[in-house]
Amino acid sequence: MHSNLLLVTPPFTQLNTAYPASAYLKGFLQEQGYSVAHVDLSIELFTSIFTAEFISDLFDEAELLGNNHFPEIRKNADAYIACVDTVIGFLQTPDLETAEVILTSGFLPVGHRLQNVNVNIKWAVGEEGIIDKAKHFGTLFIEELGDFIQANIDEFFAFTKYAEQIGSSASSFDQLDEFLQYQPTLIEDEMLNLLEQKIEETSPEIIGFTIPFPGNLFAALRCAQFIKQFFPEIKVAFGGGYCNTELRSLEDPRIFEIVDFISLDDGEGPLLKMLDLISGKINNEQLERTFILEDEQVVYKNFLPNTIHHHASLPAPDYTGLPFEKYTSFLDVVNPMHRMWTDKRWNKLTISHGCYWRQCSFCDVSLDYIGNYQNTTAELLADKIEKIMADTGINGFHFVDEAAPPKMLKALSRVLIEREIKISWWTNIRFEKTFNAELCALMAEAGCIAVTGGLEVASDRLLAKMKKGVDIAQVTRVTHNFSQNGIMVHAYLMYGFPTQSQQETIDSLEVVRQLFEKNCIQSAYWHQFTTTVHSPIGKNPEAFGIRITGPEFHGFAQNDLWHEDPEGTDHPAYTKGLNAALHSYLNRIGFEKPVDEWFDFPVVPTNHPKDLIEGFLTEMETVNN
Repeated sequence: MHSNLLLVTPPFTQLNTAYPASAYLKGFLQEQGYSVAHVDLSIELFTSIFTAEFISDLFDEAELLGNNHFPEIRKNADAYIACVDTVIGFLQTPDLETAEVILTSGFLPVGHRLQNVNVNIKWAVGEEGIIDKAKHFGTLFIEELGDFIQANIDEFFAFTKYAEQIGSSASSFDQLDEFLQYQPTLIEDEMLNLLEQKIEETSPEIIGFTIPFPGNLFAALRCAQFIKQFFPEIKVAFGGGYCNTELRSLEDPRIFEIVDFISLDDGEGPLLKMLDLISGKINNEQLERTFILEDEQVVYKNFLPNTIHHHASLPAPDYTGLPFEKYTSFLDVVNPMHRMWTDKRWNKLTISHGCYWRQCSFCDVSLDYIGNYQNTTAELLADKIEKIMADTGINGFHFVDEAAPPKMLKALSRVLIEREIKISWWTNIRFEKTFNAELCALMAEAGCIAVTGGLEVASDRLLAKMKKGVDIAQVTRVTHNFSQNGIMVHAYLMYGFPTQSQQETIDSLEVVRQLFEKNCIQSAYWHQFTTTVHSPIGKNPEAFGIRITGPEFHGFAQNDLWHEDPEGTDHPAYTKGLNAALHSYLNRIGFEKPVDEWFDFPVVPTNHPKDLIEGFLTEMETVNN
């Protein structure tokens, strides 16, 4: 099979479902008449590693290297090797019979994670509970092997990223360049073997790597290095979220020893131009939004006006060719909303391009993926949904918008109901007042099972300062509307926002406690605030009361900034207490404990009354009646 283009998702992204970038580009470029293949090296590598044969090789490699971390796993090597194929097969296609085998006493070796399994988890009654318990035990078993690999064979190994520590905030290319000179590890060798097989199958002229996160960068570089060494005639292109946010100021030419093109923002236009360049239809000057090397200098080529490929006119993502039978469900956190990211298979689809709000002061509102808002119609979306279901055989959808527009969700819900399209879906939203009880009921009828949204710092002063456009009372009403209609709610939480005081941190935790207690939210996650160079705060830090202290830019990546907050508190000190409290709330316990007692140092008690959220709910009932 001859292919103009091979699109690669490098390790590691989600292992339960396909990352959508290559499917979007494949659908578009095939419509333009190009031959396109794609490979998810993330799931291919994972399923190659976690086999009896390869795990046996890994134990031999650890012995050869003289490494003996996690000696209890080494001691039980035969048991791990004997179980791994059964466990992976079950996590790919769960069934009751295998679940009962996995839960049989003595079947799984009991390592450091299974020794500490939470015996207080309340499993569902019957078959569902047995399968979920086996998933949880199987996940812990695989994580034990992952710990062994990272400690003994490959320090960069992790399940949803690879070498993230050297991809994050890499203001200089020095360390990446240094690690590229090292001999590939056994894990990397297997990745390169898989890549070589795909290249030989498809004979591409150009290979495009999507690099969504820092934890995909080094694997992509290692693959590019291999291509240039063994297939020098093939052009290599990088793009994706990491490039779009981190490499906009790129100056260091060294990366172009192994890469030919690095594109920014949406990939459709730049990739079309690269293909035109390779076929001799255009010259370098007509490339769009693409870095190349010219006369040993990094040069940004952006022929204007750019070719516009509007969101509404793009075809459905084409997921054909990806190995859906290999994707693997993990159940590390049992909370029903929290598990959505790692359990079950989802088709990923974007309702709208960019964000319709695009005002939050901490967000990359100056960049295309946020600032360039484009919409489509509910009918066109429903057509795409039906095509994707036919391609994948999966009827679960994760709409991966920055914030799905309420009007579109209303229109889409009506079309799904009218056309009797039966799907389960979840999406990211803003907690805005448009989500009344009527709209939430309509979304639930159309198959919506969950929403995620940013509560951030649950403080009205700071929500206004970050231009979130919501307050605590409104978040309470909206989350209540969703929960009353059987739609689970996950809240993104933030601490360490500029000028945030200890009092505001404690009060924020109290709001979160009460929202959980009143079942307005069922899941949440704390992020410590980071200033980014493309956000309003990064562009004008003085207006937010902070001072930027670094890092110094050395020609490669530039995104996360270090800052001093003279008015704020020592935010990292609160990490442990905030996470401990949240872990309890996720398990529906610990609500009676005063929030200041979660910390191992003295903090102020909350200023909020114990019935703050209940008061907002009572007001809501009064208005509705």
